Amino acid sequence: MLNILKLQGTEKRLYQWVAPLVMNPKVLRQNYNFPFRTDEDFVWYLAFQGRKLLGFVPVETKRSEYVINNYYTPGRDADMLRQLLQEVIEQTPQDRPLAAIAFLEDEQLFGELGFKEEKRWTRYLKMSRR
Repeated sequence: MLNILKLQGTEKRLYQWVAPLVMNPKVLRQNYNFPFRTDEDFVWYLAFQGRKLLGFVPVETKRSEYVINNYYTPGRDADMLRQLLQEVIEQTPQDRPLAAIAFLEDEQLFGELGFKEEKRWTRYLKMSRR
């Protein structure tokens, strides 16, 4: 059973929980070596099993949309990602679209949750849910 915790992007607890993952070479490789970032415009959804952090989805608040970017689940765990995304969808205000910069490997899952493709790159695609 997963527990999902929502934290603001500059909360001290966030740094304590995510640092071991975002600094792990295996996690960075899965993110194509792009660094993870945060600031006060981010809300993070953390997936725990017991007291162990397994994965996360950060959501950035922008002027015209909310954007999911640089998320992580171990081994691209689709079930965990689905649970995290469902929580994001439920908790994110509906005053603007929810967009995602998704890995190509996760296109079907995002599509099942109502996201539509807007733009495609080599490894990612931008999808939005209105």
